[in-house]
Amino acid sequence: MVPELRPWRSARPHLVRAAGAVRPRLARLVRAAGPRIARFTRATGPRLAKITRPKTWQYTAGAATAGLALAAGVVTAAGPWDSTGQRTAERDRAVALERTGGADHDGGSGSSGTAAGTPRPAPSAGSVLAGLGGATTPGGVKAAPRGEALADLLGPLLDDPALGTDRAASVVDLTTGKRLYGLGGDAPLTPASTTKIATAVAALTALGPDHRLTTRTALETDTGELVLVGGGDPTLTARADAKGLASLRTLAEKTAAALKKRDLRKVTLSYDTTLYAGREVHPIGVNENLARVTALMADEARTDDSTSGPAPREPDPAAHAARAFAGFLKQHGITASAPGPSKATDRADTLATVSSPPLSALVERMLTNSDNDLAEALARHTAVASGRPADFDGASAAMKDRLKRLGLPVGGAALRDGSGLDRTDVVSADLLTALLAKAADPARPQLRPVLTGLPVAGFTGTLSSRYTDGAAGVVRAKTGTLTGVNTLAGTVVTADGRLLGFAFMAHGTSDPAAAQSTLDRAATSLASCGCA
Repeated sequence: MVPELRPWRSARPHLVRAAGAVRPRLARLVRAAGPRIARFTRATGPRLAKITRPKTWQYTAGAATAGLALAAGVVTAAGPWDSTGQRTAERDRAVALERTGGADHDGGSGSSGTAAGTPRPAPSAGSVLAGLGGATTPGGVKAAPRGEALADLLGPLLDDPALGTDRAASVVDLTTGKRLYGLGGDAPLTPASTTKIATAVAALTALGPDHRLTTRTALETDTGELVLVGGGDPTLTARADAKGLASLRTLAEKTAAALKKRDLRKVTLSYDTTLYAGREVHPIGVNENLARVTALMADEARTDDSTSGPAPREPDPAAHAARAFAGFLKQHGITASAPGPSKATDRADTLATVSSPPLSALVERMLTNSDNDLAEALARHTAVASGRPADFDGASAAMKDRLKRLGLPVGGAALRDGSGLDRTDVVSADLLTALLAKAADPARPQLRPVLTGLPVAGFTGTLSSRYTDGAAGVVRAKTGTLTGVNTLAGTVVTADGRLLGFAFMAHGTSDPAAAQSTLDRAATSLASCGCA
């Protein structure tokens, strides 16, 4: 999971302050970066030599400065945060380049002094952002790249046979929303996991960034039946260290205390999964990429200690979670029967609740880790919020309707699931970049987790091991991979300081590694672009 995710509310003051400060500071980006560029160039010269695109010195300049801020405009000011407001990947890059600064983000004294031979603490967020405030660059920030220049840059890469039989691309300026480049941008193709960008936008629009998923216990007063009511939170955990997630152990402790107040020590235990409707098994069938889609599960029904990626799953996640809950009740002096399925009535008294992190954090986790279980859950919650059945068809209709209401180009799109594992999903490259542009809209701050949750090249999630010789810290993108399908969609800071959104889609690929490498080179070429 994403480390140190913070609630949306904690990030808003930083958003407000930085939104007004970023634009003029970006105008001074190049000259302010001078000393850092020199240090970064000396440290990374051998690796940069491997980048074959022209004007790689411009990428170096962009990475040295934009790698500190890790974005431009609205993205600069958003999470994930640690306790002092510093983006975690930004902190790591700042320490590598600067080895000086202010607050100790690991909880130390806050002094800038350290023992001899050890790195000084990373600068706080304010210091990093102030690093953009050097002398004014003549003419300010340069204009967005020209379409003709982008065509010359991307054309040879997108013609690579590694990209299979069909390919599409779209590049937009996220400051203006204007499309700068397109290649079959309106053609519907299989998006694979980049579908999760659409799921994120739909869920945040329907529910808001502060929404939480709540699991509860209810007591049927007339029968004495205790019902564990699933709230559709796949991050509910049975682990001893909940790490900020909703805890099944805590729910048992609170429930036991409430039962004892009623002088109850023995209960008939049931579990309720009726928040969701329809079939639980995804159209791809039983698969280690996700559990059965049910409103009650613990730790995504994983049978190992993993927290992301493929893993063996419990065959009946709800029953497994209920059995674990019964065990925790026993630890607190409550004896429960073997649990079975039921439905809590309107007359039942709620005894205890536990809630997930806010939706903003769940979206970031879903995108960073490409979490299929969370994606399917958020799709169903979008259906619930839209008054539709919480099944695959209802979620599909609800998501598309939410995107249509935002004015997005959903014609020809088909969203059959929330995760992108369904090969009958189709979207266009233009829709993917339109989603990113909508998330960057200053008028829609509730959508910002769509951008902040994107994996950071060379740092986090599905991009942690990619771009080690390329645009690390500058490209942020959601990956998508199915047999014969490779996609990449996200944001990139150019050498001129522009923030672009891009989507590259390839279908009919036969060598996944070669296709992935080609898409990465295309994104890196945008990072090195001085195409104004």
